[in-house]
Amino acid sequence: MTTQSIGTRTLGRTSSLTVSTMGLGCMGMSEFYGTADESSGIATIHRALDLGVTFIDTADMYGPFTNEQLVGKAIAGRRDEVQLATKFGNERLPDGTRLGVNGRPEYVHAACDASLRRLGVDHIDLYYQHRVDKNVPIEETVGAMSELVQAGKVRHLGLSEASASTIRRAHATHPITALQSEYSLFTRDLEDEILPTIRELGIGLVPYSPLGRGLLTGAVSPETLEPGDTRRTSYFPRFHGEALETNLALVARIREIADAKGVTPGQLALAWVLAQGADVVPIPGTKRVKYLEENIAAATVELTPDELTALEQAVPRGAVAGARYGDMSTIDT
Repeated sequence: MTTQSIGTRTLGRTSSLTVSTMGLGCMGMSEFYGTADESSGIATIHRALDLGVTFIDTADMYGPFTNEQLVGKAIAGRRDEVQLATKFGNERLPDGTRLGVNGRPEYVHAACDASLRRLGVDHIDLYYQHRVDKNVPIEETVGAMSELVQAGKVRHLGLSEASASTIRRAHATHPITALQSEYSLFTRDLEDEILPTIRELGIGLVPYSPLGRGLLTGAVSPETLEPGDTRRTSYFPRFHGEALETNLALVARIREIADAKGVTPGQLALAWVLAQGADVVPIPGTKRVKYLEENIAAATVELTPDELTALEQAVPRGAVAGARYGDMSTIDT
């Protein structure tokens, strides 16, 4: 498979960035989803690049800090093939202690410099504020981010999990290229206000967890998760009790449609996300080549209007049970 076979899409209209049709989320290679495995993660990134996936996503808080180092090792010698995205704002100590959300201008500059060092690069293609700091005006944070652009350290700016009003204020301060937020058949909240807003402003959408943290693949359940996987904790309510039973019943409906089409449930779910618009670039995460290759194949799956309707009926908006997170306090609303 080549870059041309999976194609490219453009994020942003005022400040545009062309990336592969699908990206690769690297978080799970270092933390949260079971045992970290640097060698497997690097092999997965190399395979992604070989298959034309050039949009690589990380963040300073993953690890913490070790995921950027892993990505830096993986892209060494291949930097010109990569559209590199990372994030700041969820401040952590090296031992993992969480200090909260930090959007202060001085922290923006310090975090960027640290990310550049860990990644071993001279610029970041897309730099996101990972979570909105509700104690710092967004104009101040994005103002500092725009200084990074002027300094040549960052090419494009992004936000993550920002509300429509915050997005408007940020975009008025400096053009925002992309919004990264959770979006899938199981999470469609942003369709009401946020998606129309970013399309009005010409901002691309980068859905994270487009497979519902694995639930939509039909292959993930609490029994299959490693002991250290955070999906086993109350932080992810959709994986527990009656909520899990409800959600797995929805996945069974997706599987019926997928079987009829000759694809996996995960491929069908990714194809649905891709079908939501040419300004949408999902970043399914994985630390294994096998699942990477399965995900990439979804880029060639075309859904008919009847199939899209069938999926909408199988998983109506709001049918999923449980909140996205056990604690939604850091989500900007």
